[in-house]
Amino acid sequence: MSVRNEKFLLTTRGFNDIIDITRKVSDIVRTGGEKNAVVHIYSPGSTVCVTTLEYEPGLVKDLPDALENIAPVNKVYEHDKQWHDGNGYAHIRASMIGNSITVPLAAGELELGRWQQIVLIDFDNKPRTRSVIVQILS
Repeated sequence: MSVRNEKFLLTTRGFNDIIDITRKVSDIVRTGGEKNAVVHIYSPGSTVCVTTLEYEPGLVKDLPDALENIAPVNKVYEHDKQWHDGNGYAHIRASMIGNSITVPLAAGELELGRWQQIVLIDFDNKPRTRSVIVQILS
């Protein structure tokens, strides 16, 4: 088995910033020439997530709205009492979605659905520079 690791950085706005990273991940995969592999996409951090979504304006608005019902920004969290950083909601949202996904690679193409994109979501309450690690196991 061969393992290849690549990394790229993104500047986010925070506050539910949803960024389509599908093209960047696809470009990384293509540079290695792997045809059949497992592609793991991961972003370190406890207020960021990586998932898939149909990246269109309606869902880009709907997902944060739905998460506001589950982990509202204006609620007082025990985390905020301890650290006074006001981002308890961001930790909860990110932990519910997770900070990595795995996508099969077949015949050199990511096996994504027609309307499925890979997205990074930064829930923190400030802009950040986020790293994304793409690991290809072939």
